[in-house]
Amino acid sequence: MVEFPFEISPMFEGERVRKEGMFVELGGPKSLGLELVRAADMDAIEDDKVTIVGPDLKEMEEGKTYPWAMVFNIGGELVEPDLESVVERRVHDFINYCQGIMHLNQRYDVWMRVSKDTAAKMDSFEPFGKAVMMLFKTELPFIEKMQVTFYTDKAEVEKQLEAAKEIFKARDARTKDLRDEDVDVFYGCTLCQSFAPTNVCVVSPDRVSLCGAINWFDGRAAAKVDPEGPQFSIEKGELLDAKTGEYTGVNDIAKKLSAGEFDKIKLHSFFDSPHTSCGCFEVVGFYIPEVDGIGWVNREYQGMAPNGIGFSTMAGQTGGGKQIVGFLGIGVAYFYSPKFIQADGGWNRVVWLPAMLKEKIAETIPADLIDKIATENDATDIQSLKAFLQDKNHPIVATWAAAEEEEEEEEEEEAEAVAAAAAPMMMPAAGFQMPAMASMPMMSTGKAGGIKITFKKAKISIERMVISEKKE
Repeated sequence: MVEFPFEISPMFEGERVRKEGMFVELGGPKSLGLELVRAADMDAIEDDKVTIVGPDLKEMEEGKTYPWAMVFNIGGELVEPDLESVVERRVHDFINYCQGIMHLNQRYDVWMRVSKDTAAKMDSFEPFGKAVMMLFKTELPFIEKMQVTFYTDKAEVEKQLEAAKEIFKARDARTKDLRDEDVDVFYGCTLCQSFAPTNVCVVSPDRVSLCGAINWFDGRAAAKVDPEGPQFSIEKGELLDAKTGEYTGVNDIAKKLSAGEFDKIKLHSFFDSPHTSCGCFEVVGFYIPEVDGIGWVNREYQGMAPNGIGFSTMAGQTGGGKQIVGFLGIGVAYFYSPKFIQADGGWNRVVWLPAMLKEKIAETIPADLIDKIATENDATDIQSLKAFLQDKNHPIVATWAAAEEEEEEEEEEEAEAVAAAAAPMMMPAAGFQMPAMASMPMMSTGKAGGIKITFKKAKISIERMVISEKKE
């Protein structure tokens, strides 16, 4: 077996390289990061070759952040373009098997760190590249030949990034006309369970994986060539609710993969048994109760949402494989689904997006809504968001008056119920004299005298009330 300057084992998969122990950072929120896998003819691949375009590890300055792109070419008799995304998602696994090298995210959001200890054992990325390719060919035997190019030159990374975005866009478009009801099988993915043990990633024609990297066709290709791998088929079972996207087969797998933590997942619901969120999601949705709307913030956005929270904080609250009512992680391609959070209003419930995300997905936003959804240029807090929505007459505004009327009716009913329940106990005993009004605590005085008590959003349970005359 080939010797490498660092240990290789699945035990390092959950390892984190903290800032104080970091030699260099590659990609991430402060720079550009990309990973891409391309199928190629066997004759076009020089097996195990590692090419580095730009500064190599020994030429990098400790503590600095560098742009980073990884482009892998794979070949083999069974290799086909449909497998590119599947192999691409395994980059996350195999890099994290390498001691002292941390990998997060996917596609054009890649974030890596190399620890000081590991950097001290090698002066080039070449052994790292060879180790990752060795793992690929060992774990995925349909890959017969493989080569990789690492880019650290900013201009080259930018060039690769632009080309990759077109490739990702073409991949995502494949499921455009395929719906959940057109297939009998969905696909699951457990790649993120090393970081989110109870996460249950369900990939259907109308719902791409949370990381955005695996669509229904990718899941099918992966399950075919690697039946024991992290992507597998899920029998849909019986449709329980078309609006929320609830299926018996999905509920069964949810219970199994979450070790009983969850017993149901509704694919197109934001509030009721929503899909779990791993941490690799591209976008996180958040409920804004003050306007009864939903905002969405993407990983690349560095600012604050109107609720005063940024992506990283919301991702920390939402991720880990949990079902968090009021937060939801998704892949960008889910915005393009006609079933996009349809159980909770769909696009009519969306009130805020970062400008960069809004521009990116503009073609899928309904024409009559696009100018009514605020960005950070229109609203930076709840007050300005509410004013914007009112000014633009967003559909959500029409629900506010109805909600207020319903709330007032509920308050009146509760007050009447409390008064009715308390009335028998308020009867004074024989000989009891009501104290003078001046000595009574005045909470709210009605026009005709007496005392009016108004309870707002209160639930009161009274088992016993005793009123007696004060003895002098």
